[in-house]
Amino acid sequence: MLPEGFVERIQGKGMMIYGWAPQVEILAHKAIGGFVSHCGWNSILESLWFGVPMVTWPMYAEQKLNVFKMMKELELAVELRLDYEQLKVDDVVMADEIEKAVKQVMDERNEARKKVKEMAEIARKSIVSEGSSFLSIQRLINDMISNN
Repeated sequence: MLPEGFVERIQGKGMMIYGWAPQVEILAHKAIGGFVSHCGWNSILESLWFGVPMVTWPMYAEQKLNVFKMMKELELAVELRLDYEQLKVDDVVMADEIEKAVKQVMDERNEARKKVKEMAEIARKSIVSEGSSFLSIQRLINDMISNN
């Protein structure tokens, strides 16, 4: 249930999507400045590809490990919460927590934001001829052919 007048207030400023959102199309749009993500691997790859910095909100399974990797090891994301194991199903993430994380990811001086833009450039270079991914696939194919 949306608050009364909400749709009218966002007219021309936002978009309401009911059901499954076309995530790749949204992330590819130049107006997108951040992404609150559950941090599934596909979402991470899509976000990095388009250079969109993430706010982490993992729900279950490998998402927590992905968040740790993205935040602590690679410094490519902004924290919403890290106390995953203490969270209970009925815990509520409050609006001020979300606001703080979104403001942080939108700050042009944010290091994670800068690093994500760099990663997008690296990702794009990896798939061109002579790029690292291109060469790795080529080696795999050559190995498979030569082993037959």
